[in-house]
Amino acid sequence: MAEQATATKPTNPVQAAKAEVRGGLTPYLMVDGAIKAGEFYKRAFGAEVASTVPPDDKGRTMHVHLYVHGQSLMLSDPFPEHGCPFKEHQGYSLMLPLAAGEIEKWWKRAVDAGCTVIMPLADQFWGDRYGQLRDPFGVLWALDAPIK
Repeated sequence: MAEQATATKPTNPVQAAKAEVRGGLTPYLMVDGAIKAGEFYKRAFGAEVASTVPPDDKGRTMHVHLYVHGQSLMLSDPFPEHGCPFKEHQGYSLMLPLAAGEIEKWWKRAVDAGCTVIMPLADQFWGDRYGQLRDPFGVLWALDAPIK
């Protein structure tokens, strides 16, 4: 009699939220409203949701895993009661390298979704087209592509 293999689904929401991590160094950002940020990043940067831990009774989640342009980006809400209070974003940007000819499409989609232009998109002395945007969650995004 052949044994029948049965797949078991994880009952722990953290186990259920595991997804393939793509890329090397993976940014893990704390934002106020991680689930909302994930939805915004879908509109602004074409993100795909890889996994999400269900929100707690206060609407916070400890993990949202996205793929942005094929690479992993992870988010969580602040949990001050566990030593993780929210602090304003400063001193870094997320660099989004793009292929020549793609940057205008990506830029327009992000601005149309609600990103604020910090440094207008322009040809730079180092040979790339580059600009910076700030999203509604305070994160600075730098878009960069070779000039055709």
